[in-house]
Amino acid sequence: VQLQAYGGGLVQGGGSLSLSCAASGRTFSRYYMGWFRQAPGKEREFVAGISYSGGSTYYRDSVKGRFTISRDNAKNTVYLQMNSLKIEDTAIYYCAAERTFSTWFKYNANEYEYWGHGTQVTVSS
Repeated sequence: VQLQAYGGGLVQGGGSLSLSCAASGRTFSRYYMGWFRQAPGKEREFVAGISYSGGSTYYRDSVKGRFTISRDNAKNTVYLQMNSLKIEDTAIYYCAAERTFSTWFKYNANEYEYWGHGTQVTVSS
């Protein structure tokens, strides 16, 4: 599967952005999807994950209550709605996929086989 993330940009602190990740292929509904981010000088970190059906979602603690991950299997797309953005949310955001029907919490980047190019999110003060 090929992934393309888009929707990043520059936003003031407290603002919102919506990221999308479009997947190629006809088996998108068989993939667990994740969003990761990497800030300059830092390691890539898990942001949010969603199981193949959308029935299970997971978030890193620092984004809980502010970010929402969702998916539309008919459109082969996973979304990340980001509200109340903070300066520390500034990073390149990546979407990732793993072909599995598991609904477990997948926060390790090594568990994801497919990655898209990132989209830059910059939050200003």
